Amino acid sequence: MNMTLSSPKRSTASTSAAQRRRDSLLLFGLLGLVAIGLGGLIAATGWRETLEGLKKITLLQFAVLLALSLVNYGFRALRWHLFAAKLGLPTTLKQNSLHFLGGFAMSVTPGRVGELVRMRWIRRQTGWAFEKTAPLAIVDRAADLAAMAVLLALAIALSATGIAGAVPIAILALMSAYIVTRPVLLRSVSDGFFRATGKRFSRTFARIRRAARSLDAFQSSNVLMSAGALGVIGWFAEGLAFWLLLQWMGADIGLWLAIAIFVFATLAGGLTGAPGGLGGAEAAMVALLALNGVSLHIALPATLIIRVTTLWFAIGIGLILFPIAEKQSNRAGNDLENT
Repeated sequence: MNMTLSSPKRSTASTSAAQRRRDSLLLFGLLGLVAIGLGGLIAATGWRETLEGLKKITLLQFAVLLALSLVNYGFRALRWHLFAAKLGLPTTLKQNSLHFLGGFAMSVTPGRVGELVRMRWIRRQTGWAFEKTAPLAIVDRAADLAAMAVLLALAIALSATGIAGAVPIAILALMSAYIVTRPVLLRSVSDGFFRATGKRFSRTFARIRRAARSLDAFQSSNVLMSAGALGVIGWFAEGLAFWLLLQWMGADIGLWLAIAIFVFATLAGGLTGAPGGLGGAEAAMVALLALNGVSLHIALPATLIIRVTTLWFAIGIGLILFPIAEKQSNRAGNDLENT
């Protein structure tokens, strides 16, 4: 009897372990390709020049860059709490912030799907099913796309020079954010696939319809405006950090152009589906800086530093908070089962 009961658990654990190994191999493979690409550029530019560029940044300046990234994470965590409260989750600001920041540990999974671990923590602490909380992840991702699209459009409008392809990227991001957050559209797609496939996936489509109903909670203008403002302020802080970094390194580039380059590169990297936008974001950033007159011995170290103080800093925070979120959610789950 014990063997029968434990078999599904072992199977699930084995599947999870295999998935983690595949994700790790993919991540290390991408890191290797990024390292080879950047290494080739650094070798062509000159190792000494690149190292000199890195040495221009003091510890205090590096701390300022990290602080501005914390502003971004803080405002987006507050937005996550706003969405959770609007959905009706009985969770506190402290719990929601822990879920949001702890999920950064999974940012390096393909398409950032690993960040759905937040739904697992919520289920343990509240008992809410995945299909009821999944819209929370959808609107959060859509809010990021919309905020970055608005910021990119604003930066392009205010900068002296434009970026080829920036307007289509901004429009695509806004359209994607709009489509995935429309309950009517999601229900229509679900019904269309249900009619086409028959009853084979009826349970799956029923879950999609339940998830679509939950999206209704986020349709008020007050929620959308508040979420948009929090997102724009957060991403502006990281764009500002990129501009400050370039100024400290001696690059003659305007604030809004620097923000446009940072946001465009981040969006372009995300569209590749690679973990954390690895490879795509770095390539776009270096190329755009070079096209706007920034020498490679500044563009390369600036790209390395800003990626460390944004992407890798977020992952570091996530790795610290992930086990705490796991422990607290497990404890809450056990308490919920015993009541």
